[in-house]
Amino acid sequence: MVTNPIDYVEPMGKAGASGFTFHVEASKDNWKELIQRIKSRGMRPGVALKPGTPIGDVFPLVEAETPVEMVLVMTVAPGFGGQKFMPEMMDKVRILRKKYPSLDIEVDGGLGPSTIEMAASAGANCIVAGSSVFGAPEPAEVISLLRNSVQKAQQKC
Repeated sequence: MVTNPIDYVEPMGKAGASGFTFHVEASKDNWKELIQRIKSRGMRPGVALKPGTPIGDVFPLVEAETPVEMVLVMTVAPGFGGQKFMPEMMDKVRILRKKYPSLDIEVDGGLGPSTIEMAASAGANCIVAGSSVFGAPEPAEVISLLRNSVQKAQQKC
């Protein structure tokens, strides 16, 4: 999470990034301009929200004339790897999935073999996994398990 995400759009675009996700908390005053800049650099805009931020804070960004294309629900406080997954954040995922059936919904924080089913069944279709993959003896197996869980949950929708 950075305090002035608009300052990073051009450098990230030049570096070849395909997407740019910013925190709603850091862009309350300029999110429309931020989304337009992200798109003008050929990147896909996404918005993230911390656990303590109400889900309604992202609705205007999803419903805007130039909307974000993905919402990232943080399932831990941003900034430190290896934190414990907060299952109560799945209510936010369920609300987003019901309100926006085709929206990409990403979850980040504490995702691994023991938590993926909760996230996938709530409606998350994009997963960020760090410690559970990089700390595993067989990272490819964990990635496969995560991917399969999300695919199975999507088939049920």
